[in-house]
Amino acid sequence: MSEDQKNTRAKGRQFRLVKFFAYASFIVLIIFSFPFSVVISQQAKDILMKSYENYAKLLGENLNYQVFQNFVIPVTTGSGKIRLREKQQYDWMDEIVKTTIHGFNIELVNIYDIGKGVIAYSTDARLLGKEVKESLEYKKAVKGEVSSRLLSEGDDSWGFKIESIGGKKKFRTYIPFRGITPFTGEGYVLGVFELIQDLSKEYQSIVKFQYLIFGLSSLIMGLIFIALILIVRKAERIIEERAEEQRELQSQLDQAERLAALGQMLAGVSHEIRNPLGIIRSTAELMGSMPDSKEGQKKLSGVIVEESSRLNNIVTEFLDFAHPMKPNIKDCYLEEIIRKNLHFLDPELSKNNIQVNDNLNGRSFKIKADPQQLYRVFLNIFMNSIQSINGGGVMSVNVEEKRDHYLINIEDTGSGIAEENMKKIFNPFFSTKDKGSGLGLSIVRNIIEAHQGSIRIESKTGDLSKGEASGTKNIIRLPRKK
Repeated sequence: MSEDQKNTRAKGRQFRLVKFFAYASFIVLIIFSFPFSVVISQQAKDILMKSYENYAKLLGENLNYQVFQNFVIPVTTGSGKIRLREKQQYDWMDEIVKTTIHGFNIELVNIYDIGKGVIAYSTDARLLGKEVKESLEYKKAVKGEVSSRLLSEGDDSWGFKIESIGGKKKFRTYIPFRGITPFTGEGYVLGVFELIQDLSKEYQSIVKFQYLIFGLSSLIMGLIFIALILIVRKAERIIEERAEEQRELQSQLDQAERLAALGQMLAGVSHEIRNPLGIIRSTAELMGSMPDSKEGQKKLSGVIVEESSRLNNIVTEFLDFAHPMKPNIKDCYLEEIIRKNLHFLDPELSKNNIQVNDNLNGRSFKIKADPQQLYRVFLNIFMNSIQSINGGGVMSVNVEEKRDHYLINIEDTGSGIAEENMKKIFNPFFSTKDKGSGLGLSIVRNIIEAHQGSIRIESKTGDLSKGEASGTKNIIRLPRKK
């Protein structure tokens, strides 16, 4: 394995690790955004509870003062005993309490008689006389401490959780009802005030804020995750493309090394064959031209000369492939080279009933190239198209003038090239024909690449009896200037 391939694989593993890290980070961040939103909202709840508790304390102190000064002292001084079951005292107490809490966000006020353990007064008359539920907060108030508690529908706990939107939330505060001994000035607990405030609206705002934090955190994490995944996928595509390019370059390098070795061998063999082949041909020509040669000898001599010529052409192709000639670059015209080919092949085109369509009329395509070598390129491609068309067809030649190059499309309606052969068509000695060296397209590509151009072939095979199209398209790109 080459060093570049090792590096590519190592980078691939790194990006797979980054991809795993992206997924893992997204999951971890989503998980941690939940307690984060809970903590933030819980702090907001604590602040809200504290503010309502302070609010209740101030109101409780005022209520304690007003009830003691304006009810307890006058009643005990006048009648000597507090009897809230009597309508006159109850109305008096009710007026003082409601006047004190008027304008404040107080839903319910209860006053507990700690001696009897019942509700002695309530803004809700239905609660009068009910027994006290001695909760922890109530017991603290009996001992002189202020304590508060959040009440929820169906749940009397503080609730460290994600809560649903809706439902009632009430804040209950127990405040000791203090009296003062006239002679000593010492305070003592007469009873307990219970204040209930409705904070559903404010509490639900905090719950919504909690959902908002969680949603925004998830959204931000999601956007970061998507951006990271897009980057990773882009990087994966780039690495895959680089790896494919490296594999292609490695394949081309291996092919070039094999062709170089093959070319050296062909050059040596071709030189060794050409000299004795020339002697064989000249000898056969001499034997056939002798006056005393019989008819059979002349015929045999002709066969030897003809086969020698064919072998000589193959040897020439070997040498052209092994030692391609350097292009003799000069100004020439592309349409003239193509026209010369078509004129030369006109008998073959007519013989095979092939119609030629082109866009060359009245156009001039000046190019810097070797006209002889380009002539050979187009001749080889045209001959391939003619041989692939059976029983008549169409061959199209179109030249497009681009900014810095020409694009030549040569297309036919022939039998096409099988898919399994498409990767082999430029390989030396590969041919689907009964005759030929299989070097034609290899030499064509060498000549085009020597002109700093490129060739690409597209083909499809179809069943003509079923109306399926078939044919081959040769796409040649040649620079306009050297």
